[in-house]
Amino acid sequence: MSWPIQTGLHALGDVTTLSGEVFRGAKLSWKAHGTLSPKRDNVILYPTSYSAQHQELEWLIGPDGILDPTRWFIIQPDMFANGLSSSPSNDPDYPALVTSWDNVRAQRRLLAEQFGVERLACVYGWSMGAQQAYHWAAIFPEAVERIVAICGSARTAVHNQVFLRSLMAVLEAAPEHIGGGRFSAPPMAALRAYGRIYASWALSQDFYRAGRHLVSEPSLEAFLVNQWEARWTARDAANLYAQARCWDAGDISANPLYGGDLARALNAIQARVLLMPGETDLYFRVADNAAELPHLRHGDMRVIPSINGHRAGNPLGFAEDTAFLKSATRAWLEA
Repeated sequence: MSWPIQTGLHALGDVTTLSGEVFRGAKLSWKAHGTLSPKRDNVILYPTSYSAQHQELEWLIGPDGILDPTRWFIIQPDMFANGLSSSPSNDPDYPALVTSWDNVRAQRRLLAEQFGVERLACVYGWSMGAQQAYHWAAIFPEAVERIVAICGSARTAVHNQVFLRSLMAVLEAAPEHIGGGRFSAPPMAALRAYGRIYASWALSQDFYRAGRHLVSEPSLEAFLVNQWEARWTARDAANLYAQARCWDAGDISANPLYGGDLARALNAIQARVLLMPGETDLYFRVADNAAELPHLRHGDMRVIPSINGHRAGNPLGFAEDTAFLKSATRAWLEA
């Protein structure tokens, strides 16, 4: 890489969560790309998504990528429970529920205490990263100039919650589950089932109908074993459970600022909001963003024309989707 790189683990001390629990000795992992401008006005925050760690998502950072580190100072904060920041896998006292509200407030402290940054040029996020971008714009409206929310919504839809609760139920049914999303040993059979359920949601019906699962694998079974079981059996089950609870609770209005009034929370956003839902995403539907758009002061929506389902928003290996995101994002950043 030909641009400056920094990494760190920021100590937050004891933090009280939105649900009222004390999060003792919380720590936030981060990686930064590029150079902070003298005016500290070129910062893009790029939070991680479900189960992902920053290194898995930095593929799109580069002079010719979606986010250019020679122009922007790009900070990737790792979500709580992703195994790098404080997580059930490294903290036996991890709270029962850590929300996007809690993540974003911790990120605000990271920016101020580590970098002296009070205002963001943009928050860019995919999936749960998009939920965090939305939370940033609603919780700190004067601190965010723009957001790019890709395949994400301001509130987790009920149908999305059904999916998440089915995943949590699979983990809870494992004989290794000892309660509260904790496990006596890795629940390998449950994680293999978890991966197969995920494969049916992360990619669209059209993706499978077109046979794209056979591009790199000889059969559907090989695709499920090599691409999905392998991914999820490598994850920590307690971390997955904790982040699923966070995703399930996603709602920019479920906090003391807005008291559950989603329309008021959306209207309070001062940032210019670019919504990019995937045409065939099964989690965050185009209709979810379309319903949010009229309540935004400065909003636009560009639908990703893709059969790649949710993966269209993190399109490593999908050139057309990557080109679409690059073009739309770069135009939004410079507008």
